[in-house]
Amino acid sequence: MENSSTYSPLLIASRWKDYALLNAGSGMKLEKWGEYTLVRPDPQVIWPQHGKAMGAKWEKWDGFYHRSDQGGGRWEFRRETPEYWTIQYSSLGLKFKIHPTSFKHTGLFPEQAVNWEWFSSKIKSAKAAGREVSVLNLFGYTGAATSAAAAAGASVCHVDAAEGMVKWARENAALSGLSKAPIRYIVDDCLKFVRREQKRGRLYDAIIMDPPTYGRGSGGEMWRLEDSLWELLCECRAVLQPRPLFVLINAYTARLSPTVVLNLLAELMHGRGGSLSGGEVGLPIQHDGKVLPCGIYGRWEADA
Repeated sequence: MENSSTYSPLLIASRWKDYALLNAGSGMKLEKWGEYTLVRPDPQVIWPQHGKAMGAKWEKWDGFYHRSDQGGGRWEFRRETPEYWTIQYSSLGLKFKIHPTSFKHTGLFPEQAVNWEWFSSKIKSAKAAGREVSVLNLFGYTGAATSAAAAAGASVCHVDAAEGMVKWARENAALSGLSKAPIRYIVDDCLKFVRREQKRGRLYDAIIMDPPTYGRGSGGEMWRLEDSLWELLCECRAVLQPRPLFVLINAYTARLSPTVVLNLLAELMHGRGGSLSGGEVGLPIQHDGKVLPCGIYGRWEADA
């Protein structure tokens, strides 16, 4: 049984109230995170900057990330900001801790809201039909997808090799009122963990993964997306229920196209029917109506 496939050019995360991409140009983006406004570099922003500008800056910002020629960078704050603050995604009743880190990130990728909405709907529909849903979230980072899946009614296994990120995921779940939700938090190399789950005979109804381009496991294992992703997917196939609900892959590397992800999913789910969809995710730019592309996704979902 073949999978039907659909390519969606772009999904835009436009339902945010506490977050906004105010402007973007000349390698930088101006964002509103709750009551604080941050300027950060973005390699996709290669068009010129417009609006009120001061050199490479906009006039009104609270924090500005300066990239270093030696790698990394530093934040400059001209308004006192707390170590962290929170924002809400009211559409799903979720709350997240925002903390500007030394590697420019804030702990949240707001464009992923389009995927939270999608799989939350899948989980809620399955629950309404009397099905219990277990989700494996690999490379779970700070747990936004984990919280979204748990809030929809799934039991979730959250896996990340970075202990600090797993702690942050627990904090995000607690902020969303999910401290007692059925979530397992695992600090481990994702490939090794999935292989152990096979030996334990544990199966999942759905898998979410957000693999990095490069990374290291908890034991120093080297991860390269192009070399390692198919191996991981093959191991994941062995922990899927015979009638899985969905599989979602997100990626941020410019070297991987949505078509490649769809091809991988087609191979992975061959013979199981269902449908495939994939494309880009992005954020609307308030100033001029452009869209900032923020990564790619591929989805497999069971037939209704």
